[in-house]
Order: sequence, then structure tokens, then C-alpha cells
Amino acid sequence: MSFLLVFLGHVGLDRYVPGGFGVTVFFFLSGFLITTLMRAEYEKSGRVDFRHFWLRRALRILPPFYLVLLGATLTTMLFAPGTVLGDAVAARALHVTNYWIIYRGYDGEPAGTGVYWSLAVEEHFYLVFPWLYVGLQKLRLSPRNQALMFWGLCLAVLLWRCALVLLLHAPLNRTYMASDTRIDSILFGCALAVWRNPVLDGSKLTERTWKYVIFPCAILVLVFCLVPRNDAFRETLRYSLQGAALTFVFVAAIRFPHWTAFRWLNWRPVAFLGVLSYSLYLLHFNVIFVVQHILSWAGPVARAIASLGLSVGLAWLIYVTIEKPCARLRKKLSGDRTTSRAVADPSVAQ
Repeated sequence: MSFLLVFLGHVGLDRYVPGGFGVTVFFFLSGFLITTLMRAEYEKSGRVDFRHFWLRRALRILPPFYLVLLGATLTTMLFAPGTVLGDAVAARALHVTNYWIIYRGYDGEPAGTGVYWSLAVEEHFYLVFPWLYVGLQKLRLSPRNQALMFWGLCLAVLLWRCALVLLLHAPLNRTYMASDTRIDSILFGCALAVWRNPVLDGSKLTERTWKYVIFPCAILVLVFCLVPRNDAFRETLRYSLQGAALTFVFVAAIRFPHWTAFRWLNWRPVAFLGVLSYSLYLLHFNVIFVVQHILSWAGPVARAIASLGLSVGLAWLIYVTIEKPCARLRKKLSGDRTTSRAVADPSVAQ
């Protein structure tokens, strides 16, 4: 799960665990899931209800988002008084955290809210994407041509990253956090949703081909992306290769859940963390900050275990008191019914 990669990176294992890759997975899955929902709605009714789209997204994202922001602000004022700046809090509340960090840094932020940069990328993308998706439907582009359009946009983003890194010598945060340089990670998921979608479409390839050729090659590409330490590669081509490889890994995971490589995804503890994943992602870094202050005398392993346990407990509380009621309201307002649990529950994307 992408959350565990991010968590392990934040508790001090970033030299050994690719926490940034967890964010890329988060982006890809989000693009796939939300575009699949839009496609199912359009194929059923011939339209996408924008009002319901943004209302459902607001009910899914915003209540935990602002609750955790408030909690992080209060705990930072308690354990590190005088360090919180109103402008930094406002940047997070207004979903411009990524550009704030790029141009202003982390000074003044409520502790642990740096992770909000990825939510800002998501919000910027989904302000525009529904219009693009419906526009492609109105043009009557085939699913394959829609995917080609999205891949073309991914190529354009790659070229823009190359220009920023190789010609303009942009700092790492500029390419890692900016919406205009990271939306391709979401678009790769969108492309899979519209063409050869493993939830909605069939496959012409055999299971043996997937198991012994396609899936191993995709894993090799992902492993390769973790090896080079050169920033010119890491901030340009790496994200594109990861997005392309994740396309095949995700198809295999959906089509062949009985494979040994994917069985663990169905374990109850893993499924439980998946349900809580959005709130876990939001709050875990602030929890690490609080635990470090309270358990300053303990070793790093003990603090990491305490941080994970407290994060899970708080995320479960948020899920029961906020996310579940909001989910019922979303369902009531939209009247949507889906046959796939993976599509119906966007929390899997976190």
C-alpha cells in the first residue's frame, strides 16, 4: 500500500524505502478510480453531472482534510509555540500547499502538513479534468484515442519537466511538487480507465503472458527507477516510467488477484488499512511529530510503532464519525451503484 511506503519514509527510513513512489501510486490509483466512475456514469446516462461530481469529491475529501489541518495547527502551537504562520495555514486551507512550499518553503507550516502538497495537485487536476473528459466524449473519440490523448499529455508534461531540469535548472521541489509537473502520474491512471480498463473491459492476452512476460517486465522497470540517484533522471523520466509500469502492474492486480504477489492485498489487516488510508495519509506525519515530543526518551523503533498505532486509532475514529456518514450522504445524493468494490471505494487510492 502506498500509505505504508510514505509512512516508513517519514519515520526515518527514507534512505531505504521509496516514500515518494508511494505518492506516485496514490496519484495513479486516484486517476484510475475517479475516471472509471466518470466513465461508468457517462456510459449509463450519457452525461457527467459536474455538480454531483464536485459535491461527492468535497464530501469525500474536505471534512477530514480540514479536521486534520485544525488538529495539526493546535498540536504545533502546543508543542512548538510561535512557529505557526497564518499564511502557511491559509495556503493549506486553500489547496495551494505545493506552490507555497516551492516558493516559500516549510517555515510556518503546522507540523506534518507538508503532505498536503499532493492533495493540492489532486484538487487542481480535478477542477479541470471533468471538462476535458466530457469534451472528449462530445468529440466521439474512441476509447483508444482518448487514451492516446492522455498519453500525449503525459509526454508534454515529461518534456516540460526536462526543460525545467535540464535548461532552467529548477530546484527539486519545483518538479516533485508542482501540479504542472506531476499531473502525468494521475493521467496514466486516467488512460487505463478509458481503454483496456481491467474492471470494465475484457483482455485479449492470456494469463501466462501476463504472468511470465508483462508483469515481470513492469516490475523490472519499477526497480530500475529506484536505482539511479542522478537528479536529471529522477526528476524527469522516472515519473513517466513509473506511470507506464504501474499501468501493467495494476491491470495484473485487478485481473489476477489469486497470484501470490497480490494475495496479501486481500488480508484483513491490509484491507482495514486501505479503508482508513485517506485519513492515515493526512494525519500520520503530524502524529509522528507529536510522538517525537511526547516519547523523546524512547528509541526510533518504539516511536515508529507508537506513531503507527496512534495514527490507525485516530484514522479509525475519523472514519467512523466523519467518513462513513459522509459516504452515506454521497451515496444518497448521487444514487450511484457500482458492482466493483475497488471502483466504489476511492479510499483504496490513498
